[in-house]
Amino acid sequence: VQLQASGGGLVLPGGSLTLSCAASGIDFKLYTMKWYRQAPGQEDELVAMVTTVGTTEYADFAKGRFTVSRDNNKNMSYLQMSNLKPGDTGLYFCNAWYPSRTYRGLGTQVTVSS
Repeated sequence: VQLQASGGGLVLPGGSLTLSCAASGIDFKLYTMKWYRQAPGQEDELVAMVTTVGTTEYADFAKGRFTVSRDNNKNMSYLQMSNLKPGDTGLYFCNAWYPSRTYRGLGTQVTVSS
């Protein structure tokens, strides 16, 4: 199983980024996709999730700024982020969740700084 996030980088406050998560080795359409972030010295923080039927949920800090989606034909999940703030800095990664089974992916660094 491989989950690889990409699309991170250095962005100015107020800027936007779209992260992608490529999944392989799983029956992607059966898994809820969850995006997390980890700031330096902090625990993992759930950012957003998209279920198998496309229902989405967001952390309060992400509402109105982030949009999570998935493409089951491409085995991909996306996290569109806008109006980024310095507090959004961290390592972003995706998890694939199924009852009694979770796979954690490799992350991509997002740095919001002027």
